[in-house]
Amino acid sequence: MNPETRPAEVPRAVAREAALWVVRHERGLTPAEQDAFSQWLAADPRHGEALRGRRWAWREFDRIAGLPAVVPAAPDPDLLAPRGIFSFRRQPRWLARSLALAAAAVIACVIWIPADHSSDAEPARALSTALAAPCERLVLDDGSVVELNRGARLTVDFSPGLRRVRLERGEAHFVVSKDSARPFVVDAAGVTARAVGTAFNVRLAAASVEVVVTEGRVAFGRGADGPGATEARLLEARQRAVLPLDQAAPTAPIANLTETDLAQHLAWQPKFLDFSDAPLGEVVATLNQRNPVQLILAAPALRALRINATIRSDNIEGFVRLLESAFDLRAEWRNETEIAFRPGR
Repeated sequence: MNPETRPAEVPRAVAREAALWVVRHERGLTPAEQDAFSQWLAADPRHGEALRGRRWAWREFDRIAGLPAVVPAAPDPDLLAPRGIFSFRRQPRWLARSLALAAAAVIACVIWIPADHSSDAEPARALSTALAAPCERLVLDDGSVVELNRGARLTVDFSPGLRRVRLERGEAHFVVSKDSARPFVVDAAGVTARAVGTAFNVRLAAASVEVVVTEGRVAFGRGADGPGATEARLLEARQRAVLPLDQAAPTAPIANLTETDLAQHLAWQPKFLDFSDAPLGEVVATLNQRNPVQLILAAPALRALRINATIRSDNIEGFVRLLESAFDLRAEWRNETEIAFRPGR
């Protein structure tokens, strides 16, 4: 590493915390640790600098470990030469022992990271807050679980005889707690999906409502939650139906879905993605398939950057922050849906 690219000196306590995070990343973070790591990283710019320094130190250890395979028998007089604050002779023993266990580069994105709403934020970044924000998970009073896609909004109105949810905007997936005495009804612009205990996805678009059933059965149509239901259709598991909001428009037939089809319809749902020694180009391509905000590697060399990662698929904001902090990349919002990465120096 050239002197001009070495990390700046950081307080001893911060450096110790950074080294411990490197070790934890190597053995794998728990969900609680993932949350704590992201909050630690965002709390102080020096934390990211310290993390880069500990990763740099590990790469030097890795270089030593690989000497028998990559260099001739002749000694390398510069290998252990002092290198400023990161000289191996000056590293504390606890750091040497810890970094011997650490991976070269680990990224762990988490469920939630506070968004940056500072007044000097780029306008495009501010406009993209809703698109880059993670999806939300709600647990209703009856135990039913709702996954909300970005920008989705709903209201809940439970009564002794009926559990009603109004999807006012966007898309949501429902896993309904079984209660035969109280049907569960989702209302989207007058189109309803009625279930007792099942799992299904509802998407309210500009001109239609789509229902995809993942488990059980759903009665779907206009007024499908009442005795005077009209156009009610029964959807089985792995079936999809689309009902136009314009009552004069033709209704598409019920479609049977393969497992691949079902996975594509539900690809927006957050999940943890594991990458082992994967090129950054592959990681970015996978995230782009699952998110409206697209990541662009402006420098071709970045595609080959190797990453070991456990990433929550919807946490674009956290992934961007960690690439900036841990890999010294610079993120630029091109517009509301594109972020370009360039080398930081």
